Amino acid sequence: MTTPMAASTEAATRARLTGRRTASRRAVTDRLMRTLALVATLLCVLPLGAVLIFVTINGIGALNIDLLTKAPRALGNGGGALNAIAGTLQMVPLAALIAVPVGVAGGVYVSEFAGARAGRVVRFAADVLVGVPSILIGLFVFTFLVLPFKQFNAFAGSVSLALIMVPVILRTTEEMLGLVPRSLREGALALGIPVWRTVLSVVIPTGLGGILTGVMLAVARAMGETAPLLFTALGSRLVNVGDFGRPMDALPLFIYMNARQPYEAQNQQAWGAAFLLMLIVLIINVAVRARTWGRQIGG
Repeated sequence: MTTPMAASTEAATRARLTGRRTASRRAVTDRLMRTLALVATLLCVLPLGAVLIFVTINGIGALNIDLLTKAPRALGNGGGALNAIAGTLQMVPLAALIAVPVGVAGGVYVSEFAGARAGRVVRFAADVLVGVPSILIGLFVFTFLVLPFKQFNAFAGSVSLALIMVPVILRTTEEMLGLVPRSLREGALALGIPVWRTVLSVVIPTGLGGILTGVMLAVARAMGETAPLLFTALGSRLVNVGDFGRPMDALPLFIYMNARQPYEAQNQQAWGAAFLLMLIVLIINVAVRARTWGRQIGG
């Protein structure tokens, strides 16, 4: 006959064994999930690393003074990518000049002034525009800014890039202003400051760092777009400085055109331009991340 003490000891032993089995099962499950998460992370990072390594290996040798300072020559007889570099440094800033005021103003409206229904409509429109293939944006701008004038032109290229940048800036601005503490708005309003002045003097300066981050990311994206420029700026072997009414080259167009040529020299120039473009985009993204990280550390 089992005594109460023996029964209690047996139950305690059984509970300890069950607890150990449960702990062991949980540890195995935890290690399995950690391993799966690590593998998924590596699969996400691997394509980026492969692209960076591949472009660097093929392009770093082609990046030289001639590529940066000389215009291209016909039939692959040397030359450089000065026309494309100059075009990118003109069209992208003009696109930013168009897109930044529109995107920031739209984000401010959605965050601070729009009603619930209007805000949903604008957010939905911006999200749809982000997902529209860039080649369709190029066709749209081609219809309104190229066909009527019967002339490919750099201004149309800048407008197409601006249309790509606007929704990114708008959504980023809205999100950053949404992170501004409500108490700051209430404090300003309690002092009798009008709403519009509160937005300009308190809300926007507080979220300015995040807004600039969104702008820089939008610029980095626009800098790598090719399809819209094929229908608008078209590209040109001439170094076009300041004439936005005529065709103008850009680094993505230069890469696309030279990579299709049968001459080894032009193929190498395409690799050199690809490495240069990748370097510029990486610098912009690293600067954005460094700024964000610095603000987090400071906070």
